[in-house]
Amino acid sequence: MKNRTNALKFVILLGIVSLCADATYEGGRSIAGVYLGVLGASGAVVGFVAGAGESIGLALRLFIGYISDKTQKFWGITTLGYILNTGAIPLLALTGRWETAAALLIVERTGRAVRSPPRDVLLSHAASQVGRGLGFGLHEALDQVGAVGGPLLVWAILSWQKGYQVAFATLVIPALVGLVILLITQKIYPNPREFESGTMELTREGLPRLFWVYLVAVALIACGYADFPLIAFHFQQIGLMENSTIPLFYAVAMATDAIAALLLGRWFDRNQVVAIAGAVIIAAFFAPLSFLGNSQLALLGMGLWGVGMGAQESILKAAVAAMVPMDRRGSAFGIFYLCYGLAWFVGSTLMGVLYDHSVMGLVIFSFVTQLAAVPVLLWVSKRFRLQ
Repeated sequence: MKNRTNALKFVILLGIVSLCADATYEGGRSIAGVYLGVLGASGAVVGFVAGAGESIGLALRLFIGYISDKTQKFWGITTLGYILNTGAIPLLALTGRWETAAALLIVERTGRAVRSPPRDVLLSHAASQVGRGLGFGLHEALDQVGAVGGPLLVWAILSWQKGYQVAFATLVIPALVGLVILLITQKIYPNPREFESGTMELTREGLPRLFWVYLVAVALIACGYADFPLIAFHFQQIGLMENSTIPLFYAVAMATDAIAALLLGRWFDRNQVVAIAGAVIIAAFFAPLSFLGNSQLALLGMGLWGVGMGAQESILKAAVAAMVPMDRRGSAFGIFYLCYGLAWFVGSTLMGVLYDHSVMGLVIFSFVTQLAAVPVLLWVSKRFRLQ
């Protein structure tokens, strides 16, 4: 019981670290594109910076996952990632050229890639005590509090007409708070692996075959999931609502994400991979509601979109932690992120092309591709009882 209580405290502390980090970099990213434009960057530069950051992040996650397993320096690599991830944003307040700002934004994406695989491994150890679904779900819920709070803080500062530099500089507060809590957590729990001691044998074999099958489902889910910028673009193109209202729809999705992560986490702990299949079926209806419905149906669609994101950021990763041995989880999470990111990129590109030709074609592609993951998930569920 004491071990479970300590594990829950660890999950909460790591969740607060993520809350602070998300408040920092999501707050910064909410105005990063506009700020680059203010400094004189072109649209091509803004697109390049976004693409370069994500591309570097995808490749780096695979490498970092492997290095984490090899060195077992999960805390050190995680700390380095958070320093890069959150430290780059406040430094934007000191920039006067778009070139410098662009470099810092790429550093921020690099830091996020560095800390993600080892952080998830650390979280997986504690989650084994409290319930993997609950552990990853609670972490995602706290994470999303920061994802909403950071942009709102930036919006408030700009509303007070304090300027972009002040907004970026203010974000040093959550960045420092998060790093301090991270160091305190590391001191209190120097070896989170002890939470899972004796619950799974170590192995020097490769990743289980079922993991690779599971990645097929992950790729289908990611490929069929429309990114919010495309949804927002659709809202603007058809005049479904005032442009100023679109961020509120996104806020609804993020709030739903946080709540869904907690509820789906508990469902996962009871029904395991079946819970993921259920979440996919529910979330798939966001596409027809968001792209074909009126403003009321679109709002419901954004809520379902948030349910899907909550599942993808919590129980989709919880399953990886459950089916992969401890000494291979860093590599597994790295591969997971690479597969997910590449599929998301391919799907987003295809749906962008489809949108220009047929909104109905986009909706069918999104809906069918997501539901195609369901039989794969059920196949996985029948053949492996998660630990």
